[in-house]
Amino acid sequence: MSGSIKAVILDWAGTVVDFGSRAPMGAFVRAFAQFGVAIDVADARGPMGMAKWDHIHAVGHAPRVAAAWRAKHGRDFTDADVDAIFAVFEPMNVASVVDHADFIPGALGTLAALKARGIRVGSTTGYTRPIMDRLAPVAAQKGYVPEVIVCAGDLPAGRPSPLMMWYAMARMGIWPASTVVKVDDTPVGVAEGVAAGTWSVGLALTGNISGHSAAELAALPAAEVATIRARATAEMAEAGANLTIDSIADLPAALDEIERRIAAGQGPRSLG
Repeated sequence: MSGSIKAVILDWAGTVVDFGSRAPMGAFVRAFAQFGVAIDVADARGPMGMAKWDHIHAVGHAPRVAAAWRAKHGRDFTDADVDAIFAVFEPMNVASVVDHADFIPGALGTLAALKARGIRVGSTTGYTRPIMDRLAPVAAQKGYVPEVIVCAGDLPAGRPSPLMMWYAMARMGIWPASTVVKVDDTPVGVAEGVAAGTWSVGLALTGNISGHSAAELAALPAAEVATIRARATAEMAEAGANLTIDSIADLPAALDEIERRIAAGQGPRSLG
């Protein structure tokens, strides 16, 4: 049984499944293209981790995309435009999510290790309920069934607000927040844990910041991987991460470090 950590709340894409968090990218690009505005994957990745409506809102208001929208439509990007793009995007993401449902290497081993330590597992996600209705059964067939799945749109506000985390903890009956660890591949997901008062662990190489598939990452020179890791670590630290690790495979060791900090009297927001 774990000494102090009662639960881990995991993100989905880029954290447990979908190495590189690639499923939403093509859907974002194709959805904007249907409205005559070209965005690239870099535009789409910027707000990753947010609820998808909020994500589309952020992409559409980015200066370059906003200017392109104004040039195409003769007016500024509006919330009605977000609604229209979301209506096109969501079915695309539902269709693509199963094609990117493979577990990240080490994920199932880590989940087994958490179970062996008596640490309970829940999840939050920037995916909507219809998207998760496709993804969760695929994961379940392979053995991953978190106690709770809280989706974007389930509550009045998504990331970086703490509401999804608090709801997950309430559903699981877990408190105080300092006994919970949030694990995520996006800074906004790390910030979700910070806002909720939990420990937060960022992932550097398997998710949105890297954006590479496992094969692509393995083919990169070591120096380039080190650059990606350093950039991700800096972004996660700015968001408030207590630790940043390469992947979920490294989570058991990270939890050992958090247990050491707890034993030393530190909390999630302790300095030094």
